[in-house]
Amino acid sequence: MTEDTYLAWYLPLAYAHLATVIPAAGLGTYLLFAKKGSPTHKRLGIIYMVLMLVTAFVTLFMPAVVGFRLFDHFGFIHLFSVLVFLTVPSAYKNAKAGKIKAHRSAMIGMYIGAVAIAGALAFSPGRLLHTWLFT
Repeated sequence: MTEDTYLAWYLPLAYAHLATVIPAAGLGTYLLFAKKGSPTHKRLGIIYMVLMLVTAFVTLFMPAVVGFRLFDHFGFIHLFSVLVFLTVPSAYKNAKAGKIKAHRSAMIGMYIGAVAIAGALAFSPGRLLHTWLFT
């Protein structure tokens, strides 16, 4: 990727991703520990799900820069976007149907995978956040 392409295309996507994933991570952490089932939990949960869907969508346009790349674009980290696209609708339907255990499991799994693990991987060497913070 040339520097011009990087600045014109990749950086705006990175900023959009950070603008959605940072509040989603904070909201997800809050929701893990807050009282469940309240109107506030439901409202914030929908906001969290929308933020996660938007952030996953944005990442699809960001090429992997570390490790294996499928079609010279998608990397291992993109699997977390797929996780979000599969989990959010399922978790929402389960909550609406009163299947709270299934909803809880899906949301915890998504938080661990798409927020905690993917977030930790974002700080690995060669990744943009690692460059910004550690070099």
